[in-house]
Amino acid sequence: MSVAVIVGSQWGDEGKGKIVDLLGIDSNIVARFQGGANAGHTIVISGKQYVFHLIPSGILTPGVKCIIGNGVVIDPIALLEEISMLKQHGVDVTGRLFISHKAHLIMPYHKLLDAANEAARAKGQAVGTTGRGIGPAYNDKCNRCGIRMMDLIDPANFEAILRTNVVEKNKILSLLYNADGVDFDEINKQFAEFRPQIAPFVVDTTLMLNHAIANGESVLIEGAQGALLDIDHGTYPFVTSSNPTTGGACTGLGIPPTAIKTIIGITKAYCTRVGNGPFPTELFDETGEKLRKNGSEFGATTGRPRRCGWLDLVALKYSVMINGINEIALTKLDVLDTFEKICVCTSYRVNGTETADFPVDIPSLDTVKPVLTSLNGWNCSLAGIRSYDALPPAAKEYIAFIEKFTGAKVKYVSTSPDRNDTIVR
Repeated sequence: MSVAVIVGSQWGDEGKGKIVDLLGIDSNIVARFQGGANAGHTIVISGKQYVFHLIPSGILTPGVKCIIGNGVVIDPIALLEEISMLKQHGVDVTGRLFISHKAHLIMPYHKLLDAANEAARAKGQAVGTTGRGIGPAYNDKCNRCGIRMMDLIDPANFEAILRTNVVEKNKILSLLYNADGVDFDEINKQFAEFRPQIAPFVVDTTLMLNHAIANGESVLIEGAQGALLDIDHGTYPFVTSSNPTTGGACTGLGIPPTAIKTIIGITKAYCTRVGNGPFPTELFDETGEKLRKNGSEFGATTGRPRRCGWLDLVALKYSVMINGINEIALTKLDVLDTFEKICVCTSYRVNGTETADFPVDIPSLDTVKPVLTSLNGWNCSLAGIRSYDALPPAAKEYIAFIEKFTGAKVKYVSTSPDRNDTIVR
């Protein structure tokens, strides 16, 4: 039995798609456990780029089965668009894509509520959501009025829940946000068209996964976003609406924690963040702009420019701790090719006191001053390097510094966006 979990160890956008695609080659099943279409996983194979928002990145490997778990909230429009995109590229998902019957749907009113709520927040309090309806969908899940995949394929049950929800959401949109509501008949008709297209993929994925694990199959579990955006353990309230940490893999798929053998933290060689919230090592100067330009740091989902800064080892060590990360996949190391000096954050100064611990409370993080350690750059291109021994000494020293500080082994090193340009140690 081999069950490995891949989590983002920072604020998301670490390059999980490439590593999932790479490791998915040796997996029987790749399963996604949380988030929604606010995630964007980009994969480049032989110069061709694919962007996934819902379907696990392992779908590009023939024969691999892909599961969208119960912890994911699914926008049917985004789902069908991805299926169509794959078909256009000659990738057939029939018999390979499976969706949990317990996964919740993102409805049109969720997107309206998301946008209205974000617009109504006081200045400085906006979270910076993608507006995809993720948060409101999770709200309905917790409020026990959500619509699940099993409801979608039962027309009578779907209509009953939808009718009740439309009445309630229209009142909220009108009275609280002074916004237009939604039409029951229009949504009901739209989802009736979705039903026959989606129903063939809907199964009991919890049963499917546990049977596969019991039979010794290799399972790769994929998270979205990053640990520092976790609803419980991230920089609340500037977080996502789910648990992208390792614990979310168990609840989001219905598997026991004892089944997990390996936890891989995807870590960008520097730091980025999309949306609002604290970012201790953020750079507002030419260096930050150079990182953004070199790394093409624009959101795969929204196109928004990402905030950029030096690698924050304090935050990374915290992520290693709460996730139980024993292996790191270091991505986008090549983005640092042209830097004479490369800085990493090794401690924080909070109100005059130096600490190596990551405080998740916003008042402390807002006053953090990063203490930086400067390392030598390698000043040469890493593109195409596929052997650890071929790396320049300064790059090896950078990797060794990360390992010593975090206590986790850097097992994978990405030297370009292409699948094949990855060092496995």
